[in-house]
Amino acid sequence: MIELINRALVSLDADLGTTTDNVIEHLASLVSSQGRATDASALAADAKAREAKTATGVPGGIAIPHCRSAAVLEPTLAMARLAPAVDFGAKDGPADLVFFIAAPEGADQAHLKLLSKLARALVKKSFTAALRAATSEEEIVELVSAVISDDPAAAAAAVAATETPAPAPADDAPVQQPKPKIVAVTACPTGIAHTYMAADSLAQTAEEMGVEFAVETQGSSGSTPLPKGTIDAADAVIFAVDVDVRDRSRFAGKPLIQVPVKRGIDEPAKLINDAIAASKDPHARRVPAGAGAEEPTASEGKESFGGGLKRALLTGVSYMIPFVAGGGLLMALGFLLGGYAITEVADDVLGSNTLFNLPGADVVTQIGAQFGPLGVYLGAVAFKIGNLSMAFLVPALAGYIAYAYADRPGIAPGFTAGAVAGFMGAGFLGGIVGGVLAGLAARWITSWKVPRFMRGLMPVVIVPLLASIVASGLMFLLLGGPIAKLTVALNGWLSGMTGTAAITLGLILGLMMAVDLGGPVNKVAYSFAVAGLGAGSIAANPAPLMIMAAVMAAGMVPPLAMALATVISPKLFTGAERENGKAAWLLGFSFISEGAIPFAASDPLRVIPASMVGGGITGAMIMGFHVLSQAPHGGIFVFFAMNNTWPMFLLSTLVGTVVSAVLVIVLKKFVRKPVTQAPAVAEPVKVAA
Repeated sequence: MIELINRALVSLDADLGTTTDNVIEHLASLVSSQGRATDASALAADAKAREAKTATGVPGGIAIPHCRSAAVLEPTLAMARLAPAVDFGAKDGPADLVFFIAAPEGADQAHLKLLSKLARALVKKSFTAALRAATSEEEIVELVSAVISDDPAAAAAAVAATETPAPAPADDAPVQQPKPKIVAVTACPTGIAHTYMAADSLAQTAEEMGVEFAVETQGSSGSTPLPKGTIDAADAVIFAVDVDVRDRSRFAGKPLIQVPVKRGIDEPAKLINDAIAASKDPHARRVPAGAGAEEPTASEGKESFGGGLKRALLTGVSYMIPFVAGGGLLMALGFLLGGYAITEVADDVLGSNTLFNLPGADVVTQIGAQFGPLGVYLGAVAFKIGNLSMAFLVPALAGYIAYAYADRPGIAPGFTAGAVAGFMGAGFLGGIVGGVLAGLAARWITSWKVPRFMRGLMPVVIVPLLASIVASGLMFLLLGGPIAKLTVALNGWLSGMTGTAAITLGLILGLMMAVDLGGPVNKVAYSFAVAGLGAGSIAANPAPLMIMAAVMAAGMVPPLAMALATVISPKLFTGAERENGKAAWLLGFSFISEGAIPFAASDPLRVIPASMVGGGITGAMIMGFHVLSQAPHGGIFVFFAMNNTWPMFLLSTLVGTVVSAVLVIVLKKFVRKPVTQAPAVAEPVKVAA
């Protein structure tokens, strides 16, 4: 094991002043004096920045300032026993035992491992009493080294050695209560960032609070359902979601806390405490039985129609995006291989022919003779697959909007209504209306009281049949025609948009893409762009392609700007943020706006406005320069789908990135960030990571 602490890294009964800065500077100097850091000032600056984000004082007269820093050469633990004590933000008073954890950049596992081991040891009053009673630096080193040992048994034994054996319980002694058991589901519209950040935040906090906890992430990389036994044993369930929970009937009857996914990141301790309280309240809200209506996302009361519609739209968009992203990238690949004329010749090139129908051994020669160059044929294949995938945009949107309202029985009526909307030319708007109608109809029919012998037929026959008749019938008879006319008018308006109007639209879309970094507003702008993509063409109707380019470029700006800012002024960012900045380059170039979330989460009042300014400028420039994108995703990697406008795409993105990066640096230097304190958790000790 690396020697994390030695006697030179310990200060006993030291008078280090009255501020946290004094203590941190002293401990940073100890780390540097031992050759474990290259620059004491840089290390102290990183630790102070971390302290400003969330105070590290915890109950019991303890503080654990910590940071990751480029100045650190190897993981190090320094300790000071203070006289007088210094206030590190704990509600029960100042701290006299201060542990400083200095970890190199990227040392996530070592950093968290130290935090968790030390926190578990500090919960024991006997251990902290032993630290306060120690008479030498060597004794402190021996105590601390033992409890952070790589050997779990040795670490446990070290803590146990400081404890006085408890007397045998009397016959009438109260029985120790079992640990609360909580399960959770996290999900966001894209399933890329918020889903996993909320899960990690809840899991870490539950461990610190001594709660048995299991979480299911319903994200883009797939989902491993919680075991049935785990769900059955749970006292309560937390749904931290912005979209519908898949198979929520598994949790039927469990006390429920349901909130937006971001609260799982921001308030994990409160959610867990609320879930524990709900488990003891016989009147607490519970997950409904059956596959019927969704419960409201508000903390109490009935869900409004607007709230339900918002949730349903986000669910539909979440399931629609894979069709759009995969199909759009395949279409872009078709352009790369077969040229922009592939849209006109794909059907003729393919026809009913396949490679298996070609005679002779020289397949490539046969392709060249029958279809033209090999690239054109392969381009036609890629384009057609992508085009067929994109054709599911409206049915998938409608199907999963209906799913959000009525669970599985709503899917078939929703897809059918979406297909009707596409047939009638009602497009994206028709899909939304059809999906809502199908979902509401399916939910209503599901609520019918039917004889027992019909219950098995309801979800697979009766509900899909009747809901399809209701929703699709209304689309054919009443709504499809007017919505189709509205869609045509909207496309005509967009096609004729030039000059100031186009630039203003680009500005608005850019602001929307940057305001919540993958959240609902971002998804509204993205969905608006994708909805018109199918009607766009380079020659006849370029406006939808310009809108798609504006949305994609503006969405790239926030992560790229944060990455650039960490390079220009690294001292304004913590070690963790600088590490995130390295990853943000690739995320930004790939059009994954969520790459800026770690920065916005810790400093929203400065990061989000800066991102919005740059995103708005980029969106306006894209529309002003008439930049086109025939691909709905991929960022800079689908430049070949931008015809000859990609240099201006790069320029617009670069300008917005530089503006946002400079602005966030200025704001961090001259606009003071308010210091916030983490909510206190009584037992066990909670350490902010």
